Amino acid sequence: MKLKLLVGSAWILWASAALTADVATREANDGNIVMQNVPQIPNAVINDLNRYQNVRSASMQDWSADGQHIFVKTRFDDVQQIHRVEMPGGARHQLTYFNEPVGGVSRRPNHETLLFSRDADGGEFVQLFMLNPQDASTALLTDGTSRNGAATWDRSGRKLAYQSTRRNGAANDIWMMDPDEPANAKMILESPDGSWWGPQEFSESGSQLLVLNYVSIADSRIHFLDLDSGQHQMVSGGGENASANFPIGFDAEDRGVWLITDQGSEFGQLAWQSLNKNAAMEYVTGDIPWNISSAAISHDRKRIAFVSNENGLSRLYLMDAESREYRTVNGIPTGTIFGLTFSPDDRRLAMTLNTPRTPSDTFVLTLRDNPQAAAELTRWTHSEVGGLETSAFITPELIHYPTFDTVDGKRRQIPAWVYKPAGKGPFPVVVSIHGGPEGQSRPFFSSTYQMWMAKLGVAVVVPNVRGSSGYGKSYLALDNGYLRENSVKDIGALLDWIATNRSLDEAKVAVFGGSYGGYMVLASAVHFSEKLRAAVDIVGISNFATFLQNTQDYRRDLRRQEYGDERDPDMYEFLQNISPLNNVAKIDVPLFIVQGQNDPRVPVTESGQMVDALRDQGLPVWYMNALNEGHGYKKKENRDLYQQAVVLFFRQHLLSDN
Repeated sequence: MKLKLLVGSAWILWASAALTADVATREANDGNIVMQNVPQIPNAVINDLNRYQNVRSASMQDWSADGQHIFVKTRFDDVQQIHRVEMPGGARHQLTYFNEPVGGVSRRPNHETLLFSRDADGGEFVQLFMLNPQDASTALLTDGTSRNGAATWDRSGRKLAYQSTRRNGAANDIWMMDPDEPANAKMILESPDGSWWGPQEFSESGSQLLVLNYVSIADSRIHFLDLDSGQHQMVSGGGENASANFPIGFDAEDRGVWLITDQGSEFGQLAWQSLNKNAAMEYVTGDIPWNISSAAISHDRKRIAFVSNENGLSRLYLMDAESREYRTVNGIPTGTIFGLTFSPDDRRLAMTLNTPRTPSDTFVLTLRDNPQAAAELTRWTHSEVGGLETSAFITPELIHYPTFDTVDGKRRQIPAWVYKPAGKGPFPVVVSIHGGPEGQSRPFFSSTYQMWMAKLGVAVVVPNVRGSSGYGKSYLALDNGYLRENSVKDIGALLDWIATNRSLDEAKVAVFGGSYGGYMVLASAVHFSEKLRAAVDIVGISNFATFLQNTQDYRRDLRRQEYGDERDPDMYEFLQNISPLNNVAKIDVPLFIVQGQNDPRVPVTESGQMVDALRDQGLPVWYMNALNEGHGYKKKENRDLYQQAVVLFFRQHLLSDN
């Protein structure tokens, strides 16, 4: 609480200084949003965007104990809550009614109660709770102050393992509790370093635990923890040649581990590793030249469902765990697949499916005893799209554009998704840059992009610059450390490509992005202001050194693995040289900066110092800070206002002929 008060005091001091500088400041949403230089949103804009801002989704969370109904997360008021759906197309019965969004949800094995996570005001100090779906009563399981997550049940439902910072507020240790006696929780693995340690799955007996040690996106290791002795050994990963390894679960005899690994490959493959540390790993999907992005193993350990990420689109496979034969599941709509969850009897497979024209909804695949028989896909939820006609939504086109360097004597090609309104153009352009930096822009349904195309008449170009995941680990590493600004050069190459495309208006281009994408927006404004009309930075990094010093303790070393260690003098100098805050004099484009006061990842100070520096240069800058949000806006009331302000900003600075 003291930390929050101090941060709040810093905001008040900064706002007061801005007021004395004759900056127009006002509040909205019961004082939860403070805006500076943001004009009053006209009612015409609010009414025009209303239907696009009332699109919903419904993501699969878990099955009931009898497999007759499912639990999903969806929003009917301000934030996402837990709902029960009892049949395909059935009503969604709301079970929780919090002012804060609910996080991960899982049913306690052999019980009807549900475990869920929730934080307060976006601060990400997540707590674990138990919910009784019969009377909607809840009970707090964790201490109320530390950060907790990665909760994993044993197969009997008697033990719960989870990650917690309870020991010192910074270390990512593993704890275990009996959920009926949460006060007796105890630490079972103490993190020896600043990396991420979390439980993944219990063995059938409950005496062993698979543990993931995540060092960076390119270096993750699987450990086997004996709960009786407390000893653990590495099963996969580590060594001189770093690799990414993610456990799926134990095999039927608890003799080995199913996992996804990129050892010896550009892409993550499905593999099996014996718990005998001298045994060689057995790779299963080497003929699929794409990342296996997710997988789930059935309760009886006989079947594995897995998804490949093929140029951003998902392909679903089913595999017999004994024979290791697998096949593609046909009849799945083209899009992206998440949340694979077998029913308690393993005869059905639920999933969340998102397509470019439809928001995320829950579907169930009925499985056959004969693996060659066609599977039946049933849609369980039909999320509202604000009364809009989904057939009118635009599907993006995948393109590749040349950038500055070469591969095998040819210009490197950067993938990007291009959304264009109906007509010939030339259209103004919004370049939307993903965060991460290891994220990947995929052809998700985006009500925001559809809204921009319909109401602003702009095209949206969504690149996957170097450093993006999904294209192999060599591509992923191309922006690490001292190579950071090469990804910014990829945006410069995209601006050059836009200039050659007759359907796009090179004189009206804006950049938009959040988190690391926010840094990319600021860096683009530094390097390419003469080619830009507007820039929107959401919770972006303005100075890498101050970011690394001020991000929350539990994630600082994880970020140093990606961006570099600011404690090293040479790296510190490099980070200072490339930071947008130290290059404000090169920026000559209107900026809109959006921040959440309680952001634990990119602290509010990153935005505050950038706004100050821009104003010192006499540059036009809009600023919006939500006092009850963190890393991005999750509350509908705040998100609506932010989206309306972005549309107004684009109308004034991107579309105007002034």
